[in-house]
Amino acid sequence: MLIEKIIEELQEIPEDKLTQIYEFIHYFRLGLNLESKEVRIPGLLKGKLGDAFFEPLPEEELQQWETDI
Repeated sequence: MLIEKIIEELQEIPEDKLTQIYEFIHYFRLGLNLESKEVRIPGLLKGKLGDAFFEPLPEEELQQWETDI
């Protein structure tokens, strides 16, 4: 069985590396949980936007978005 093979492999990993393996497995599993949840579609907002959303950005902030290409 595959789970037994995985356990055998884990037993061969040095103790000081187990934290990395645990974090990998944990976040991988969390990612699987997210896949099954409703996908958010950008651009569709529930509720209302305040007027401040539509105000232009200050020049100083706009300059931060400029890049030297």
